[in-house]
Amino acid sequence: MINLLYVILCGIALPIGGVQMQYLWRNQLGDIYSLGLGSAACLGAATATMTGWCSLTVGAFACQAACTVIVSLIALRLNTSRLITFGILFGTFIGSLGTIVVTNAPTGELLKQYYLWGAANFKLQGVTGTDIALSLAMFAAGLTTAMFCSRKLTAHFRGEIELSNAAKAGILFMISLLVTSVVSICGTIGFVSLGIPNLARVIVKPGDIRIQYALSAAMGTALLIVTYVVVEYCNFGIYLPVSATMALIALPLTAILFLKNQKLSL
Repeated sequence: MINLLYVILCGIALPIGGVQMQYLWRNQLGDIYSLGLGSAACLGAATATMTGWCSLTVGAFACQAACTVIVSLIALRLNTSRLITFGILFGTFIGSLGTIVVTNAPTGELLKQYYLWGAANFKLQGVTGTDIALSLAMFAAGLTTAMFCSRKLTAHFRGEIELSNAAKAGILFMISLLVTSVVSICGTIGFVSLGIPNLARVIVKPGDIRIQYALSAAMGTALLIVTYVVVEYCNFGIYLPVSATMALIALPLTAILFLKNQKLSL
């Protein structure tokens, strides 16, 4: 049951985080991983796995938290476009450190353990009760903040107000909590944080962010449940990473919906 719980939590947290980033940047290419958060989680998980200084989950959380603090402080001084550029460069730097750590894995078994986490799964190997409690607390805090800031983010997206750098930094920090709550447990899951919010845009034009939250969360959860069923019960005897399998399932649907929407707009 705990595995299915995290399927649902990922389906809620990652798309909602993606929607918030898109509204914050007023850009449909806004993504939760664009500021180096995914790379930081991988670096923390890799370091923890290879050195044994803590659990993989705690390592991912600790490094992602440190990255969030740095990005939030930088956000106080940079405008949106420069912050995104910084995030891309910062993510590349963090990713390079992770590559060095992984390349020097002391054993093949540790390398496999890290890879299976990085490819994303819902098996929750080595996850403790304390990890779960911390994860649920972060999820609750992040989701509560997302709802609390919904009116301001909607007004900001529409150009009715301009959020201060301090407000953006605070929202970024809370988005990170929401994302970290599931990524530290299940690994980095791509597509659902960027693809699903954009699919929601095709179905319902951007407006009240709460509508985008609800639609994106419903679609994200449905997609991850289907992916989970395929990975667990229709795997043909081979290991299927969640992220890769989900992309294979979702991309044809994405193409159909975007093409249909383009024809309707002509």
